[in-house]
Amino acid sequence: MSSETEKSAETTYIKPASGWLNLDLKDLWTYRELLYFLTWRDVKVRYKQTAIGVLWAVLQPVLTTAIFTVIFSTFARFESQRVPYPLFVLSGFLIWLFVFNSISFAANSLVGNSNLVTKIYFPRLIVPFSATLSGLFDLLFSFAVLAVLMIYYVSQNAVTLSWQILCAPFFILLAILLTVSLGNLFSALNVRFRDVKFALPFALQVWMFASPVFYPPEILSEKARFVLAFNPLTGILQGFRASLFGESYDWLTIGISAAMTVVLMVLSLFVFKRMEDDFADLI
Repeated sequence: MSSETEKSAETTYIKPASGWLNLDLKDLWTYRELLYFLTWRDVKVRYKQTAIGVLWAVLQPVLTTAIFTVIFSTFARFESQRVPYPLFVLSGFLIWLFVFNSISFAANSLVGNSNLVTKIYFPRLIVPFSATLSGLFDLLFSFAVLAVLMIYYVSQNAVTLSWQILCAPFFILLAILLTVSLGNLFSALNVRFRDVKFALPFALQVWMFASPVFYPPEILSEKARFVLAFNPLTGILQGFRASLFGESYDWLTIGISAAMTVVLMVLSLFVFKRMEDDFADLI
């Protein structure tokens, strides 16, 4: 009788697999439906009870591009010599807007889903992944605006399309990998250090000014451009614009950005894996 009682009293513990190299990527595929539903939920929550709904995804890049054009083209004279300035700004800002929004949502995703994280088992990486992927919805609408502006300037013979435009998805994918990496990293850090939610918006704003979003790198000195190349977003923006407008690629800057994106991806997975076991207790 006592042996049966001992068996019934046994407790099963569910813990992450040991070893930081074991990333449970197989579990991510197993729980792919959960990833889909969480991503779609984040999209719907973002525009719930808004007066104009998804039009915000169009208005934000359009209005910001107009403001940047008036301020920096008219007064600061940040003119791009080869590309019309509104097109130059929009091509960079839509990438930046995706990075900014996705990292911001991902950083608060684990804390915001504390009731889910603390009650049931699922791969925790799904939470920041879904927050990041929900930003792709806005990115699609931004690309529609960019396509319209591209068609206009092509009809005005201000821009010429080339085969290089086929390479643009590669730089979009690189931007997504960078965003996923930083989203994972800050979501894990935000669980333990709640200062992250206060410091991150400021850090992202500084990052925007340290990236060639609204100014061409050519206006900087050679030394400043070398330092700027170690910003992983610099090579992504330059490569994306070169693909759209048929310009020559700066392979050194692109290579540095790709290498730093890989390093950040490995680092973020390492930090996330090391901290994952304590998420339920700290939240």
